[in-house]
Amino acid sequence: MPDSSQAANPALIRDVGLGTATALNMIDMIGVGPFITLPLIVSAMGGPQAMLGWIVGAVFAICDGLVWAELGAAMPGSGGSYRYLREIYGPKRLGRMVSFLFIWQLSFSAPLSIASGSIGLAGYASYLFPQLEQQYAIHNWSLPLPVLGTLQLSWSVSSATFVAIGAILIALLLLYRRITSIGWISKFLWLGVIGTIGWIIFAGITHFNAARAFSFPPGAFQLSPNFFLGLGSAMLIATYDYWGYYNVCFLGDEVKDPGKTIPRALLLSIVLVACLYLMMNASILGVVPWQEMVKSSQASKLYVVSTFMQRIYGAWAANLVTILVIWAAFASVFSLILGYSRVPYAAALDGNYFRAFARVHPRLRFPYVSLLAMGGVAILCCFLSLADVIAALVVIRILLQFLIQAIGLIVLRIRCPEMPRPFRMWLYPLPALLASFGFIFVLFSRPNFAREVRYAAVILITGLIIYLLRSWRRHEWPFPDDLHLAAVEAQNT
Repeated sequence: MPDSSQAANPALIRDVGLGTATALNMIDMIGVGPFITLPLIVSAMGGPQAMLGWIVGAVFAICDGLVWAELGAAMPGSGGSYRYLREIYGPKRLGRMVSFLFIWQLSFSAPLSIASGSIGLAGYASYLFPQLEQQYAIHNWSLPLPVLGTLQLSWSVSSATFVAIGAILIALLLLYRRITSIGWISKFLWLGVIGTIGWIIFAGITHFNAARAFSFPPGAFQLSPNFFLGLGSAMLIATYDYWGYYNVCFLGDEVKDPGKTIPRALLLSIVLVACLYLMMNASILGVVPWQEMVKSSQASKLYVVSTFMQRIYGAWAANLVTILVIWAAFASVFSLILGYSRVPYAAALDGNYFRAFARVHPRLRFPYVSLLAMGGVAILCCFLSLADVIAALVVIRILLQFLIQAIGLIVLRIRCPEMPRPFRMWLYPLPALLASFGFIFVLFSRPNFAREVRYAAVILITGLIIYLLRSWRRHEWPFPDDLHLAAVEAQNT
């Protein structure tokens, strides 16, 4: 008979194979990103040379994917980066603080990621129902901070906001079930995503105009400061579009043969999605002039795929592809909530986050509190603009997760050379170093980069304060028991 602790907190089910893992990664990566960000990325670089953003972004995604592949295969448990950072930097010392800060930033960045897909979904719904664009309220908020400068935030309410919220609620309803039922749902959504991209590529290839696709403006490839600023902005958006290849790492306790499945799913999903992105975006640029995309970006009308299909086949095709893009966006929201809900669960089991997040549904056996909490915060993020959500998400995640994880893999190799590693990074340590360089370039090679860096700094500082107060009360690192007792005695005297 199982003991009482097992009965109170039943184990997760290992039922995610390579097919399901790759499908979850791909629908997480694709989602609504490539369907809405083409105008943004073309506007950032001022022409079709923006394709460089996706090409360079794919290289850095593969480099960072190799980091995740080695760590995921070596430590195949739920939680992903939480588990890796804790072990890399020491579970009882610095690693405890670093892993807590990861969970803390995830409380902001994960809902932002979920909300971005939902906001994009609502944006495409506005093509079918223009009345959804009606704004009810717009508010700009600013807070002067010492040293850091002014923290700015804008939020708005429109009919589309409620569509975005509704998408998250439906995803939560579908996810409130056993993981064994989710496998077929993810594959069903994946078919819709791949079918949509396949149709777009076919339409673009059969109506491709090379002169239009490669009508570069004067000085497009001149290596000037403006070129690198534009490339930095384009890579930030491309980074957002590629992210999701690591989703399977958050489900480590539910993956079959994780030492092989996790690396294969990671690398396979990156390569497949990179090929699809390049073909799809080149196809669209061969039909819709890039100058038109820049104007669409400035007017926040990002449903370029609908315009593309209308240009080729007419209104019926535009309406149909809009519905398919909404499908793809919903698939992304579904996959994101599933993956991220397992991370606070893993931290709570370790005693490094709120205890409620460790609760597993007694019958359906999934972390339901974590799932509902992640969806609830994502609903609040639906009131922000898409551009702000993407920029804040990428900067926060790079500073407080990806950089310290890429560097951490090298640290772990030095600290624990004998650790079992079912998969080893190819050309070690070059991919980890290249990924770190790429992240730093994206952070600082953009106009007005300081705005999002301030967000990350505020999250880091508040997280440090919360962690230190909590550790002081619980007698944990960096406060040994004797120092804590001495401080209490000094206070009493």
